[in-house]
Amino acid sequence: MLSLLAAAGLPALGVSPTLDHFLVAEKAGQVVGAVGLEFYGPDALLRSAVVSQDLRGSGLGGVLIARLLAQAEARGVRGVYLLTTTAERYFPRFGFERIDRAEIPEAVRQSDEFREACPASAVAMRRMVGGR
Repeated sequence: MLSLLAAAGLPALGVSPTLDHFLVAEKAGQVVGAVGLEFYGPDALLRSAVVSQDLRGSGLGGVLIARLLAQAEARGVRGVYLLTTTAERYFPRFGFERIDRAEIPEAVRQSDEFREACPASAVAMRRMVGGR
């Protein structure tokens, strides 16, 4: 998964080596897609959404994200947040909207992703879960 993130130019900082709370797709023994959640109290950070170059546009990324959001809802997560430098137009189809970083809960802003991995120019987005 780390090589897939590197190939896509995505940060690996803070990705757990045990892959807890990550969904991973494999094809012929190779990781071809992944997406993860980090939990911060009632909120979560969606991170490391990646699909191998040859499978982009296949719908795999959407399946992984939809499953991850269903898991977040089942867990009682209130809001899911993310940062992106390249996919601002992709995530609204899953209910994400662009927000100001100041609207992000402090606990989420203390994550490695926010503090170190993503540039200040990254777009912040939020999806409220469970109709809340």
